[in-house]
Amino acid sequence: MIRLVIPPIDDDGLAAVRGVLESGFLVQGSHVAAFEQAIAELSGNRFGVAVSSGTAALHLALLALDTRPGDLVIVPAYSFTATANVIELCGAQPVFVDVRPDTFNIDPDRLETALTRLMGQRETSKRVRAVLPVHTFGQMADMRPIQELAASHGLTVIEDAACALGSKLDGKPAGAWGQLGCFSFHPRKAITTGEGGLVVTNDMELARWLRALRNHGQDPDVPPGEFIRPGFNYRMTEFQAALGQSQLSRLSALIERRRHSAATYDAMLVNSPITAPAPGPKGSYHVYQSYVVLLPPEVAPHRSTIMRELEGHGIQTSIGTYNMPMTMYFRTRYGYRSGDFPTAEQVSARSVTLPLHHLLTEAEQESVTSVLIRAVVDA
Repeated sequence: MIRLVIPPIDDDGLAAVRGVLESGFLVQGSHVAAFEQAIAELSGNRFGVAVSSGTAALHLALLALDTRPGDLVIVPAYSFTATANVIELCGAQPVFVDVRPDTFNIDPDRLETALTRLMGQRETSKRVRAVLPVHTFGQMADMRPIQELAASHGLTVIEDAACALGSKLDGKPAGAWGQLGCFSFHPRKAITTGEGGLVVTNDMELARWLRALRNHGQDPDVPPGEFIRPGFNYRMTEFQAALGQSQLSRLSALIERRRHSAATYDAMLVNSPITAPAPGPKGSYHVYQSYVVLLPPEVAPHRSTIMRELEGHGIQTSIGTYNMPMTMYFRTRYGYRSGDFPTAEQVSARSVTLPLHHLLTEAEQESVTSVLIRAVVDA
């Protein structure tokens, strides 16, 4: 079986987890603090707040900004549904913006159009809370115009950098562009804690609220602390943090391995009917959390058959991700229709994620691409 992903857990990671388990100190201790500091520094921030998942990170980032019912948060149409779900869970409403056809990230021109419309109307201008770009599949969104547009309207930027630990634009890392950045350590990410997430920021007050919110609303600065607001149990365990720490020393090597495998795929797909991922905006450093290709438009209706063909040859694949407005909840609640977000719609229909991990061999990649090309040609 050529697996879609293999988490980079080695003997050091197993030993780190075992050591924590044997210690009996399992929650929110020195390993979590060290992991928080390491990710904050890696992403160019002063503070890191570890939580139980990337979704929890996004949720708390919005709540720390006091996102309330009736607020509007701008997001790309193409992402995993957690990006929009957390907005709804705050009682707010996602405003979807279509994406670029090459990078699959939010289109700055369409973002400008959306902001001009929203900020030009009295009834909506006071409701817009934040812009939440996603660095899709490890490719940085074009943060330069996004940041400028948000600043021109006095809006906060939250980076959904779930897939993008280690990615950069103009030498500036993911998580350093917005007021808040959110990472995930799900098993499909470059390093993993099983589940787990982390919010980074340079704002001391935001960090304080994040720490209170993840721990039942308890004041983090006055142990044992009073409960200063309603909060959640979104804490990261010590053994999760220890597992994450064990992989951090290999992060650069793991990313370079992914980039090498991505370049190998690129070369194998030249002159094929399959579109390889775009390199991204000038100055970007793609970490390839996933390697997502596009099938020819005329073949898209046969995607399930093609993926079954790959599975029959022992090759795991998945779709890319979702055109969120057309998932059942958002389609039903807000009345979105096919064609409202044409680029997200066609990318969602055509995308296939190929195996990519640190143990993938060139021979396995040859098998993947040869079966895929044959299946597409025969479709």
